[in-house]
Amino acid sequence: MKRLINLTPSKSTRWLLGILPFALIILIYIVASDARLAENATDKLLPSFGQMGETLNSYVLEPSKRTGEYLFWTDTYSSLKRLLLGIVIAAVFGFTFGLLTGAIPTFHAPVSPLLTVISLVPPMALLPILFIVFGLDELSKVALIVIGVAPCIARDIQRSTLEIPQEQIIKAQTLGASSLQVLLRVYIPQLMPRLISSIRLTLGSGWLFLIAAEAIASTDGLGYRIFLVRRYLSMDVILPYVAWITLLAFIIDWLLLKTSQKCFRWHHQGAH
Repeated sequence: MKRLINLTPSKSTRWLLGILPFALIILIYIVASDARLAENATDKLLPSFGQMGETLNSYVLEPSKRTGEYLFWTDTYSSLKRLLLGIVIAAVFGFTFGLLTGAIPTFHAPVSPLLTVISLVPPMALLPILFIVFGLDELSKVALIVIGVAPCIARDIQRSTLEIPQEQIIKAQTLGASSLQVLLRVYIPQLMPRLISSIRLTLGSGWLFLIAAEAIASTDGLGYRIFLVRRYLSMDVILPYVAWITLLAFIIDWLLLKTSQKCFRWHHQGAH
């Protein structure tokens, strides 16, 4: 008799088990929505899928009477632009500082303590300061994402840099490699897949900072729309937008994973 810990489901079984929780959530929602709407047809808390579809259709396929824009796609474009710009800048800064503080002791001594302190500052507490310094335009929203994400990436890359065996560094120097060549030939190739993993892990925080900034000061974006319609209890807008944000986050995460697997196959060998 096999122990539970040794049972490995087949590929098709894993797919079924993965879909099962989502199917249960949808089923529970349908039952609860039908029960509430049966008691009160105007109930807004749990709209039916039909109601959400009708409302979403007006956002996706019909231009706004006030602006002439397709609100759903305008919000999506604005949010993705801010998020991706913020994540890219955060990745560049985080990777650079993580690499230098992990590989160069003279850089580690003065910068590493500062990096640790900055990573402990709640980014949301800095939001009013960012609005005062940068104004209410795009820069403050992107800056919040960078400030919130970059220190986490930097500390993760720093830790990964320190984990690289010193034997590799000594061998490279024995062969005549300069400090720059060691960084370029030894450290960076091994840290690139770790950078993608760090970005994947911090994407959730990036979305959180983006939506918070859009909710406070913006005229478009997914976060802006959610907080705009909440005053009307428009769950038929909020729930589809939340589902769309989740889907976008999943797609970005999946693309990053596939990119890492394609470009750094050696890093994923033996992974399940």
